[in-house]
Amino acid sequence: MSESKPNPKVDAVIASRAGAWRAEFEALREIILGCPVTEEIKWGWPCYSYQGTNVVLIHGFKDYCALLFMKGALMKDPEGILIQQTENVQSARQIRFTNVDEIARLRTALRAHVLEAIELAKAGARVEKKATADFPVPDELRDRMDNDPDFRAAFEALTPGRQRGYLFHFNSAKQSKTREARIEKHLPRILQGKGLED
Repeated sequence: MSESKPNPKVDAVIASRAGAWRAEFEALREIILGCPVTEEIKWGWPCYSYQGTNVVLIHGFKDYCALLFMKGALMKDPEGILIQQTENVQSARQIRFTNVDEIARLRTALRAHVLEAIELAKAGARVEKKATADFPVPDELRDRMDNDPDFRAAFEALTPGRQRGYLFHFNSAKQSKTREARIEKHLPRILQGKGLED
């Protein structure tokens, strides 16, 4: 299996964004580049694809750095190291690291995971995702839609991904008052057909 070419743009990202995780990023990058992938920058982080399909991303956080496998939910995990980042993440899974020794110890397993991710990309495997209708609609949003047909029509006209984004955002508020405030704040965006991040 051939090695991949390093992308000079990734050198710059590692130098500027990896921070305290620079040694870990470089160790992870070396393992991944030993596989047949294309190295790019996506979402501001080193991202590796196979024939145009993203397979794995290296990213850093305050307390750890991680490999994020785009279709990790479909991967075998004999070591029990794949983590679902939050309960709302349906497809991706992470492997987290706090030091370079962990990466060295897992080197063989990490390479195997990257190769499995490539095989999933080759096969065109897809994660069966929950439908938007499977996500809870907060009472405050339901009440607003019941009392405002134009708002209901605008919300229902949003793409499923935009609807899910709003549902996650509204549901993450613990208090009813906060959910109502969030709905009011985003009302103009919803009426314009825009998502939370547009």
